[in-house]
Amino acid sequence: MEIRDDVRFKGINPFDKKIWLSSPTMHGEEQKWINDAFEKNWITTAGENINVIEKEVADYIGRKCAVALSCGTAALHLAIKLAAEKLYGMPKVGHGSLEGRKVFCSDMTFDATLNGVLYENGEPIFIDTEYDSWNMNPVALEKAFELYPDVKLIVVVHLYGSPGKIDQIKEIANNHQALIIEDAAESFGATLSGTQTGCFGDYSIISFNGNKIITGSSGGMLLCDDEEDANKIRKWSTQSREEAPWYQHEELGYNYRMSNIIAGVVRGQLPHLEEHIADKKRIYDRYKEGLKGLPVKMNPFLSHTEPNYWLSCILIDEDAMCETVRGEKKVVYNAESGKSCPTEILEVLNSFNAEGRPIWKPMHMQPMYRMHEFITLSGTGRARSNAYIKESGMVDVGADIFERGLCLPSDNKMTKEQQCIIIEIIKKCFD
Repeated sequence: MEIRDDVRFKGINPFDKKIWLSSPTMHGEEQKWINDAFEKNWITTAGENINVIEKEVADYIGRKCAVALSCGTAALHLAIKLAAEKLYGMPKVGHGSLEGRKVFCSDMTFDATLNGVLYENGEPIFIDTEYDSWNMNPVALEKAFELYPDVKLIVVVHLYGSPGKIDQIKEIANNHQALIIEDAAESFGATLSGTQTGCFGDYSIISFNGNKIITGSSGGMLLCDDEEDANKIRKWSTQSREEAPWYQHEELGYNYRMSNIIAGVVRGQLPHLEEHIADKKRIYDRYKEGLKGLPVKMNPFLSHTEPNYWLSCILIDEDAMCETVRGEKKVVYNAESGKSCPTEILEVLNSFNAEGRPIWKPMHMQPMYRMHEFITLSGTGRARSNAYIKESGMVDVGADIFERGLCLPSDNKMTKEQQCIIIEIIKKCFD
């Protein structure tokens, strides 16, 4: 599709430099706190930067405690481990805390959300997505409890910075005496009815990965309201060392604590959180306005929420999808006039040096999870393939969004002019 000359904007060709999906935006203060760590020689997993950001993040979100860890995945693992031990007690040596236990998990997400369940030898059961928010469907969750009333742990995510119906999910969890692990990795700064995401789980996490709304290049945090729990996580994250003159270990530990250097980057980033959210919102609003008239819809958010607009995404209307066949690692499509598909749009954007990405492939469609149970509003079973789901009559919202959706370039350093050109490129894909 030769459209390069058609979309040049006032003689500018901004795509000579890559437009990223979502890259770090640095401000200068980060270097100050990195240098501070060097000057004080706190080049370790302790120091002032760690202490400061734990307090600042806990205060901002509204939790009593925050524990700085090496990444969001580590935070999720320890949150799941702690919840499991609260529910089921300490495991035997060599066994996971969830040995033989089922856990209800968000289906459409990155696999880090539920890796901790596998680390602890649990069995994830995937709960389908809803179109309203692209997050866990509370009605499907209630159905899951009807099938498995003994389940006591739920792992739920807020996708692409948009809060799910976590208030309803929390009510369901309370009715079944279940605990919630809230994965707010992508939604730091987003609110539901004025309350920050990260406040709704018994244990919650955020991420400072390089592509997140605030970054440390890596890093994450576990959030809770019990100082004893927070201290337990700190102990686990530093190899479970006991208070003894020598290295003494009475339980399994992990090397999961955040570096004081990484914490310095986060410390310099935190004052710019609201600024980054405002930038991301402008990007979302420009796409929404610029793509009017095309057979696409923006990723939705609930009326009583304020997302952080981390990634702007679109969902192509069913009747505007060109013929597409996806395999495990490759996809083919037939270009059709007036129609397009995520692959075509992503390929064309890439040809202009602009990065987009497919929507998260639902967990129940992943090869390693295909034999795990998947619960939708219309049925339950092991979803071996998208074709199997369609043939069985199941309504699979996550698979549908994956098939028709894509994430657009959402970097907050992208200029208005550059974004206008991206919008024109997308329009050309439907010519």
